[in-house]
Amino acid sequence: MTVSATLTVDTRSQLLAALREADMDRYLALLLMPEGVRDDLLALFLFNAEIAAIRDRVREPLPGEVRLQWWRDVLSGERNEEARAHPVASLLVEVIERRAMPVDPLLAMCDARVFDLYDDPMPDRTSYEGYAGETASSLLQMSAFLIVPAASSTTATASGHAGVAQAVAGHLMLLPISQARGQVFIPGDLLSATGLDRTGVLANDSPERMAVAVRAFAGFGREHLDKARSAYQQVPSVVMPAYLPVALVEPVLKRAEKIGADCFTTSVRLPQWRRQLQLWRAARRGTI
Repeated sequence: MTVSATLTVDTRSQLLAALREADMDRYLALLLMPEGVRDDLLALFLFNAEIAAIRDRVREPLPGEVRLQWWRDVLSGERNEEARAHPVASLLVEVIERRAMPVDPLLAMCDARVFDLYDDPMPDRTSYEGYAGETASSLLQMSAFLIVPAASSTTATASGHAGVAQAVAGHLMLLPISQARGQVFIPGDLLSATGLDRTGVLANDSPERMAVAVRAFAGFGREHLDKARSAYQQVPSVVMPAYLPVALVEPVLKRAEKIGADCFTTSVRLPQWRRQLQLWRAARRGTI
């Protein structure tokens, strides 16, 4: 399998720089993935970065919904001319056609991102698992498909649990930002178990209860990470690079469990050099 023939050296450099700016962790992981599929994975990761960042680029939900609909149309083949003029869309469409990559999971990713545009609270853990399943889990599953299509039938369980754990870690890192813009991703049933609700979290009126809620949320992520690691044992080793970003989850969960409510004011993201080291070790050992 060879890298995409549609990318020039300059275009590839520009797209890599865009991914580095938008999603440093997946950029670092990409550098450790099989060279022959990096361009294909680059298209997938940039698509994810584009739709994940829409909330940050719009002031109101409607323009965000319009942008997500544009991506749905591109994926459905309804905006071919516009897609050719968009560097990420054109590469993604080329990958879909050349690799026969399933489109339905990508459409579902767009649908799930509508939730990001509004300030509705996450109702419960089941709803959160559905959201994470259509975003982070789908991204892992599609990554596995691009690396080894035939093996993707064995990766669904690992991708499902790993994606939930990854989403939890991501939302823990984003707590200061999401709280500032009125969003609460901690599932409502975890909040209510500690006597909190969305209003209480946004008002920061009970640091003690918020600390319990954060640790419960991190524990929820750890449960899925443990299940992902168990399922990962059945995944062919050749597919392992698809899961490299998951290697960054546990340190975030540990940090969140340690500092509790301070997650709302202090970043739980590891320094870049430690993230790079964590990814390199995971790649070398073949573990997550």
